[in-house]
Amino acid sequence: MPGPPRLSPDPSCPYSRMPWGLGLSPWKTAVILSLLLSSTALSPRSGQTKIPLETVKLWADTFGRDLYDTVTKYSGSLLLQKKYKDVEPSLRIQAVDGLELVRKFSEDMETMLRRKVEAVKVLQNLVEAAEEADLNHEFNESLVFDYYNSVLINERDANGKYVELGAEFVLESNAHFSNLMVNTSLSSVQLPTNVYNKDPDILNGVYMSEALNTVFVENFQRDPTLTWQYFGSSTGFFRIYPGIKWTPDENGVITFDCRNRGWYIQAATSPKDIVIVLDMSGSMKGLWMTIAKHTISTILDTLGENDFVNIIAYNDYIHYIEPCFKGILVQANRDNREHFKQLVDDLMVKGVGVVDQALREAFQILKQSQEARQGSLCNQAIMLISDGAVEDYEPVFEEYNWPDRKVRVFTYLIGREVTFADRMKWIACNNKGYYTQISTLADAQENVMEYLHVLSRPMVINHDHDIIWTEAYMDSKLFTSHAQDLRLLTTVAMPVFSKKNETRSHGILLGVVGSDVALRELMKLAPRYKLGVHGYAFLNTNNGYILSHPDLRPLYREGKKLKPKPNYNSVDLSEVEWEDRTETLRTAMINGETGSLSMDVKVPLDKGKRVLFLTNDYFFTDISDTPFSLGVVLSQGHGEYILLGNTSVEEGLHDLLHPDLTLASDWIYCITDIDPDHRKLSQLEAMVRFLTGEDPDLECDEELVQEVLFDAVVTAPMEAYWTALALNSSEDYQRVADRAFLGTRAGLLRSSLFVGSEKISNRKFLTPEDKASMFTMDHFPLWYRQAAEQPAGSFVFNLHSTEEPEGPGEPAVVTASTAVAVTVDKKTAIAAAVGIQMRLDFLHHLFWAATQQCSAGDGLCPQSCRDSDLDCFVIDNNGFILISGRPQETGRFLGEVDGALMTQLLSMGVFSHPSMPS
Repeated sequence: MPGPPRLSPDPSCPYSRMPWGLGLSPWKTAVILSLLLSSTALSPRSGQTKIPLETVKLWADTFGRDLYDTVTKYSGSLLLQKKYKDVEPSLRIQAVDGLELVRKFSEDMETMLRRKVEAVKVLQNLVEAAEEADLNHEFNESLVFDYYNSVLINERDANGKYVELGAEFVLESNAHFSNLMVNTSLSSVQLPTNVYNKDPDILNGVYMSEALNTVFVENFQRDPTLTWQYFGSSTGFFRIYPGIKWTPDENGVITFDCRNRGWYIQAATSPKDIVIVLDMSGSMKGLWMTIAKHTISTILDTLGENDFVNIIAYNDYIHYIEPCFKGILVQANRDNREHFKQLVDDLMVKGVGVVDQALREAFQILKQSQEARQGSLCNQAIMLISDGAVEDYEPVFEEYNWPDRKVRVFTYLIGREVTFADRMKWIACNNKGYYTQISTLADAQENVMEYLHVLSRPMVINHDHDIIWTEAYMDSKLFTSHAQDLRLLTTVAMPVFSKKNETRSHGILLGVVGSDVALRELMKLAPRYKLGVHGYAFLNTNNGYILSHPDLRPLYREGKKLKPKPNYNSVDLSEVEWEDRTETLRTAMINGETGSLSMDVKVPLDKGKRVLFLTNDYFFTDISDTPFSLGVVLSQGHGEYILLGNTSVEEGLHDLLHPDLTLASDWIYCITDIDPDHRKLSQLEAMVRFLTGEDPDLECDEELVQEVLFDAVVTAPMEAYWTALALNSSEDYQRVADRAFLGTRAGLLRSSLFVGSEKISNRKFLTPEDKASMFTMDHFPLWYRQAAEQPAGSFVFNLHSTEEPEGPGEPAVVTASTAVAVTVDKKTAIAAAVGIQMRLDFLHHLFWAATQQCSAGDGLCPQSCRDSDLDCFVIDNNGFILISGRPQETGRFLGEVDGALMTQLLSMGVFSHPSMPS
């Protein structure tokens, strides 16, 4: 008889498009595979035959027993559990002190960052070299000087000769610089397309800054962990070390201008409150309004997260272009800046301009912000953008700004007319500002930048070499021609001033020097093995933005290319740690506090398809002398403890050198990135050299090395077990499993093939290409993390996606894994996880065989899942289909295939919705 009606995927069904899958209810946590038959799960319709519950239970028990026997046999899980049980008397389980841990990590990071600020031995040397070079250099209007232009180096003309400014420049691949082609002996100079590369100001500046070459090289020799060092000039050239070739975009244009970069702007000026006042009267129509809008956009591009802004437009009356921001200043983060740009684009001109009311409103905003101790609490300025000012505006300045002139007023005269130039100049000069005329779109960039020099004058005159740290940004945003290098960085930077007596009183900013710090290198100071299976560390800024976090996903895929998301470096902590609904954690970390709190969290896994319900303890503190705070997360339960073992170096070395063993390539067992001779070593090779005394200069994490040696000894018998199984098994094992594998909390990985490498079903599994299955800096493998949350001895199953098969006819594969827990003195820690990779068709074979059983006697059942009128499913503990009579349903979410069935399972309590209390 036909079974209950099947439902096609329905977007309106609340369970048909679950983004995180489903989690087992607490009372079902022991269930690893659920056998569900729609003809028994739902009430039968008229005329339908109901399969006896005893029969269904028999099928489930038979399938479960056969499957458990298979996975325990081929994984060797019982042997591994026994090996750890045998050494239990020699083990220690140590409770993790989260506050002590976060303080230790913070101190280590502070020490590393201080070395970069010696990048104030780096940067101060650069500053002094640049200032001394400027002091000793006399400006020469007719200077002729050849330099290495980053775009032109190694370029030849039609006759095969090097083009002007494009001499031979040796470039070699360098692993320390992400395998880019660089020259570590020289720097090169980049200029944006709109800056003439032989302008006298450029030539004199480049000639002056040649003195930096020697300092760049010496700094790198002194501290080989340094990455890019550079000098961004106020005239627009960018000297970068190591030297690199710069490739224009597809239109042949170089848009990169160092003066627009966050590190330059933040170092060149102090934080600021800006109110932009825009003339929208009828005289601003056409090209003038287009130029004015571009000018505002350029001003907004010079602002960052430490700045605050608002925009007022005026004609016959004044109005805020964003009514929601009326009377206040808002943080100039990327979202707000882009929002303002969109609103400005939509503005229309009309009426007559009345500037005094707009200026009065702007002064009131700034005054109220200052009195309320809001905004930047530093520089304040008004930007007046107009084609002229005619009415009586002097009383406004007398009332709000004179005699102290605390608010600077910058005026931008739009258009070619000079009728009102004197009035616009008067406004700027009598309010400690700057006047400029912008006649074309191309004028905006250079003329807008002048306000930064004015705001920097107090710093310049006082020679305040303030150090700044930037938010996270991508390396490819610095080197736009090398988009494949997408490392996240932060920059430490400081300004360079003129020391010449005749200019010192004017406050001349020469530029900004900077050096990058790869956040990946910083996070290595919070090693994964100290944090446990689900633990992690993260950094955020004093603005609440994520600097580094395992769940920060800054890229999106467009076709075959990965591109940075528009707001990748302004992701708020509350968007990642979203369970912090009261923002207690966010507020404490913004304020640089030290403390801890606990939260119940739902952790997404497997690209968001699955979820774990955990209780996490958060520990946090600030990193001294930086705007950053560090957080450490430990999961309650086994995450609160660390397992410590002990073995001899001789025994450990013997078992460490087995061919089936590898170590987590991202983890730091030994430091190999400082000495160039060590960079070619793998972590395993470096550890062996360290243990044998072959290389006494190697510095290794002795605690982690000891744990690896211990794990190597305990897990060594697994290799012989797997080999014997493959050689001696009488059954067709090649049809059952492709490989066995195990991992330990020290990042040790063993893997053994049961088939020839050419027959392996999923070649990406356990390779760097499949990051989810490997130990990385950000997480333990998916199969390890899921197994850790199951009862000891229970297996968790995952169907591997076949969206991108290795070749035609590739079979789908399933991994089964279980965790090995150790208990000492009533404290439990996860020691390892072990599993197998098996073919899905083997599971099908087991399942169909199991459903041939019948509870009515020894004979075959009159009905089985092979019958066309029965719909049978095997689903995993997140509701995804492992086995179905229709192969196209494999891997899909049950709620998408049969929403009614999933709804009933939810109501029965078999599953729980992730948004519900667990």
